[in-house]
Amino acid sequence: MGRTKFILGLLTFVTIGMIIGSLFQLAFIHRLEESSGASHWENDKEAATLRLGHVKPEIISWSPRIILLHNFLSLEECDYLKALARPRLQVSTVVDTKTGKGVKSEVRTSSGMFLSSQERKFPIVQAIEKRIAVFSQVPAENGELIQVLRYESNQYYKPHHDYFSDEFNLKRGGQRVATMLMYLNDNVEGGETHFPLAGDGECSCGGKMVKGVCVKPVKGDAVLFWSMGLNGESDPNSLHGGCQVLKGEKWSATKWMRQRITH
Repeated sequence: MGRTKFILGLLTFVTIGMIIGSLFQLAFIHRLEESSGASHWENDKEAATLRLGHVKPEIISWSPRIILLHNFLSLEECDYLKALARPRLQVSTVVDTKTGKGVKSEVRTSSGMFLSSQERKFPIVQAIEKRIAVFSQVPAENGELIQVLRYESNQYYKPHHDYFSDEFNLKRGGQRVATMLMYLNDNVEGGETHFPLAGDGECSCGGKMVKGVCVKPVKGDAVLFWSMGLNGESDPNSLHGGCQVLKGEKWSATKWMRQRITH
């Protein structure tokens, strides 16, 4: 009985913490909306790191929680991440639910790489990491290493959840709670990010009309969405996928955030 009370108390604490974090985040976004324009933050070094006055938030959905952050990255930051990644791209993998290891799959047909722990200390990467932590209200140390991906023509990522269903990955940092998906280039046809369980309308996904919400890749924009609901449980409505690229290339960078410290 005592153990049950402890677990329930812990779950209540976690839930309250997530709700408080969500409220702080909404207050921060409201402040951004009221103070748009770079001149408002002139000569403020911290604001420059966070790109305050440039980033414009747009709430896409409440269930699942999705926020589109326009101009989240500078054009130079986008090009920098692509330059770091290009020489080391390899065929992308997905997580094996039995072993927790990465395996090749037709579910995901892209190429990618992870930034190293050393690259995480580079000034430009540090600035991006700090920005992600502030906008998500998840501590930077709870984040996995940034992954950079390239989708070429006809490549895609079928609908999936970012949260884990295996014990292996949960041991290192706990469950994934949120994802920051950053777009690194323009001039791509298709390649939208599709949330099939968001909204009640239709959108274009790889040239086909589908149910849900689709976000078109725009260089510098980012999509912040949560894999965990305010009740502390994984949110099945966070199902999402990368639509087929019809023309050109799609470059993106992904940051997954966990419940606890990952390194």
